[in-house]
Amino acid sequence: MIAILQRVSSSSVTVEGEVVGSIGQGLNILLGVLKEDSEEDIDRALAKIVNLRIFADGAGKMNRSLLDIGGAMLVISQFTLGASIKKGRRPSFDNAAEPSRAEALYDYFIAEASKQVPVQSGRFGAHMDVTIQNDGPVTIVVDTSVL
Repeated sequence: MIAILQRVSSSSVTVEGEVVGSIGQGLNILLGVLKEDSEEDIDRALAKIVNLRIFADGAGKMNRSLLDIGGAMLVISQFTLGASIKKGRRPSFDNAAEPSRAEALYDYFIAEASKQVPVQSGRFGAHMDVTIQNDGPVTIVVDTSVL
């Protein structure tokens, strides 16, 4: 699994002109599920994500977690994170999980994250317009193959 975490002041996702998810302070998460991913990978990644100290404390240092600040997540499915550009000029998406498996793990990620923090999400498989008000900017890549 690859997740791109963006610390945000606010973020929203729109599908066919309708806002389907919106948060204030927290993390915008672009989530790519790969072929070899499992629920255990998601559990491990979530434990890391909600506890990462990437939010400012009173002294302005990155010393507080999403849990500490009472922040939220906006989770967006992003199969293109599994792209390989080793050959040619057109990305290969062979590393991405097949859609039904990816959707099941995406839903699992949202369900498990919701047990810890408020979560909004996009719509799996839809064309989405994402508005991100980056805070910092702070962007972190979480790759479960190296956790």
